[in-house]
Amino acid sequence: MRIAVTIFLTDETITPVRLARELEQRGFAGLYLPEHTHIPVERTSPYPAGGELPREYGRTLDPFVALGQAAAVTERLGLGTGITLAAQHDPIDLAKQVATLDHLSGGRFTLGLGFGWNVEEAADHGVQWRTRRELVRDRMGLMRALWAEEPTAYDGEFGSVRASFAHPKPAQKPRGPVVGPRTLVGGAAGPKLFGSICEYADGWLPIGGRGLTESLPALRTAWADAGRDPGALQVVPYAVLPNAGKLAHFAELGIEEVVVQLPPEGEAGVLRALDAFQPFVDGQADR
Repeated sequence: MRIAVTIFLTDETITPVRLARELEQRGFAGLYLPEHTHIPVERTSPYPAGGELPREYGRTLDPFVALGQAAAVTERLGLGTGITLAAQHDPIDLAKQVATLDHLSGGRFTLGLGFGWNVEEAADHGVQWRTRRELVRDRMGLMRALWAEEPTAYDGEFGSVRASFAHPKPAQKPRGPVVGPRTLVGGAAGPKLFGSICEYADGWLPIGGRGLTESLPALRTAWADAGRDPGALQVVPYAVLPNAGKLAHFAELGIEEVVVQLPPEGEAGVLRALDAFQPFVDGQADR
């Protein structure tokens, strides 16, 4: 099982360069970074985990800039977002960022997509909350047109683009309906989410991985009904606090990659956490 990490990198934590070098040296599979452009002070959206919103949410580094630094100092480390708030981006700009990072990293990028939870943050980007899922779907259609090998026009409900020369192209090759880098969609289990995954993604990025025994059969059924290759579905539990039993359970479910949560701390604290996770990477946690 591949073990990747996620962390809220901020102006107060370990740097992307230091962390990426350490991860590759230790044999971790990848680095996934979250995104928040800003956190409005006057906020009514409840923090999904409950309680006060942690300080790091308002201090996150831009994930594409940070992952670009990580790509430049590594050769094998996977690079991903967990997640990109696609509704809050201009899709033409986002398509260029994604394609450039995948191209320069040699196809190491995973686009983690999400629909968001902070209504106020999204509103400042002009996002209408009730239609954000449809907006993300439209964004993906437009970006796929720009990533296509031949100039391709797109005319959607929320945006359009003329047939255009748009290079570089993502290094990763098309897979069924998916054009561009590996794409995973985050969110809670349900028909709407599973429909999105089957339409334009490679798989699911479930936070924590709880309840997969019950939800995976439904996703696999939806995937098969959509005509997708049963062996191609990827499920990557995200922000997991690991233990040997939990990872063994994931393995029994056919899961091949898990993203574990690092603390948003300075170098010393992050390195201690990596030391604690190292047995899982080395395959020694159950010995």
